Amino acid sequence: MAQQPAPAGRAGAKSDEDAYTPDPRRWKALSVCLLVGFMSLLDVSIVNVALPAIERGLGATESALSWVVSGYALTFGLVLVPSGRIGDALGRRTAFLGGLVLFTVASMACGFAQGSGWLVGARLLQGVGGGLVMPQISGMIQQLFRGAERGKAFGMLGSTIGLSTAVGPLLGGLLIQVFGAGEGWRWVFFVNLPIGIIAFLLALRLVPRACAERDTEHRHTLDPFGVLLLGAGVLSVMLPLVQERQWPGQGKWLLIPLGALLLGGFVWWERIYLRRGSEPLVDLRLFRDRSYSLGALLGLVYFAGFTTIFFIFTLFLQNGMRYTALQAGLTLTPFAIGSAVSAAVGGRFITRVGRPLIAVGLLLVLIGLGGAALAVHEVQNSSVGWSLAAPMLCAGLGSGLVISPNQTLALRSVPVAQGGAAGGVIQTGQRIGAAAGIAAVGAVFFAWLASSHNWATALDYGLLTAVCFVAMALAVAVADVVYGRRAARREA
Repeated sequence: MAQQPAPAGRAGAKSDEDAYTPDPRRWKALSVCLLVGFMSLLDVSIVNVALPAIERGLGATESALSWVVSGYALTFGLVLVPSGRIGDALGRRTAFLGGLVLFTVASMACGFAQGSGWLVGARLLQGVGGGLVMPQISGMIQQLFRGAERGKAFGMLGSTIGLSTAVGPLLGGLLIQVFGAGEGWRWVFFVNLPIGIIAFLLALRLVPRACAERDTEHRHTLDPFGVLLLGAGVLSVMLPLVQERQWPGQGKWLLIPLGALLLGGFVWWERIYLRRGSEPLVDLRLFRDRSYSLGALLGLVYFAGFTTIFFIFTLFLQNGMRYTALQAGLTLTPFAIGSAVSAAVGGRFITRVGRPLIAVGLLLVLIGLGGAALAVHEVQNSSVGWSLAAPMLCAGLGSGLVISPNQTLALRSVPVAQGGAAGGVIQTGQRIGAAAGIAAVGAVFFAWLASSHNWATALDYGLLTAVCFVAMALAVAVADVVYGRRAARREA
């Protein structure tokens, strides 16, 4: 598909290529980044299966349990864009190591929690650490790789995202099975300690010093007012979504238009800040590139449908079908396997095939989710896990062709100096999409459960809502393919 030029006033893709010298340690550095990325994203989903054990162990209320899950996602999403800008300005290696230390220490605090308030506070800090790390990973991939190698690297990152999301319930269930229902939940957090320490030592040795270089021209202009506006806007949008079931009444939804106003104020401020000759938190000229803007939109809508799958399936399998945490995790494993395989393959071909590959992936996800709904409808007994294997594998194969290929295309024309902030914007959209999707799908799921008292029926309608989000993402991908072909014909 045709590419728009790089944002005016920035080094374009061509100058980036001219200045590029491959670092011999780039693949080893990537392996460290993927290990840390896996650990931080794993904590988004691994906690779900541990909630019953946490409730028993700490006597946590439903509101506290909600914050254990949503508090991490909230702070994770809040700091993504500022963290990307900090990494761009002060050095990605430094920001990466700082986030890793914070995440590891917070994980230890979670494991030693003696009360629900302690655990929630540690989870909030853990989310800050994860949000500080993730933009540095996409920024370092932008910096260390070019061309087909960059697509392959993002493909490996996509495999990591898919694996961490889908393997979380399985690993959490396994840890609780091994260490017992009483204290097993603590090991859901303690498992991060050896990984974090090893990753820190490897990062000191393998992440190139070039990734520690600072943007000396703009290091003093971190746009604090922009950070405040963006943080307040994202918080106002996400808070009623993550607290949808815990906050009664309809007044909470007034926070969303307030958030929209704050985000509008953020856009206005960023334009003024740029006119002054300073480096804004987000260079809005990036959105002139169709691939970046549509990639960000597609990621937001797709994550609204993608992440909800594990939320409602975990509830259905454990509470409805009386599966253990380990059995529920095993049921979702085919999705993880399919996602890991196809993400690695998709990363190799996305630069040649383009957005049609993503459209094919989304179509496979729709087929898989439709098959899962049919399986649950037809097999309403303990064998339902076996009937879900093929549909979940199909959905996983499709998902692997969406996440990392979409990020590769979206960031293809972004200057390396802005890679962290640009990646942070995309990931913030994904977090907002995930929160909105869980709120919407959860509302439908629990409404049908309350009216029908049938877990299979509730799951069917929850899946139907998730399918609508995935279909919207497919519409975005198809529109981009059509527009790109028309533009190519006009140029020819």
